[in-house]
Amino acid sequence: QVQLVESGGGLVQAGGFLRLSCAASGHTFSMYTMGWFRQAPGKEREFVAAINKSGGTTYYARSVKGRFTISRDNAKNTVYLQMNSLNSEDTAVYYCNADTRQITTSYSGPYWGQGTQVTVSS
Repeated sequence: QVQLVESGGGLVQAGGFLRLSCAASGHTFSMYTMGWFRQAPGKEREFVAAINKSGGTTYYARSVKGRFTISRDNAKNTVYLQMNSLNSEDTAVYYCNADTRQITTSYSGPYWGQGTQVTVSS
């Protein structure tokens, strides 16, 4: 079983940027596909981005494509989410997700981090 710990959230002005990190431990990181999801107040948790085991293939929600970039460093057991051009609709708790199956827009794995808050002020 893999354990996930997110970091990097915070308060940022609209138009700004943040980089989230998710550190994994407890199992071989390169065996897992990784994803980011988010949940805004009063809304369902939604897919943001995902990356395959090698880092060669990425997937994005339409709402973040072109602004967010997911990447991973298998040597550091870490997945990142670079978020640029942030707006108020990006305000949410962001969760890291892992599975041996490919995480996609319609599939999330069983392993979750505790979440990190991102707040974008307008």
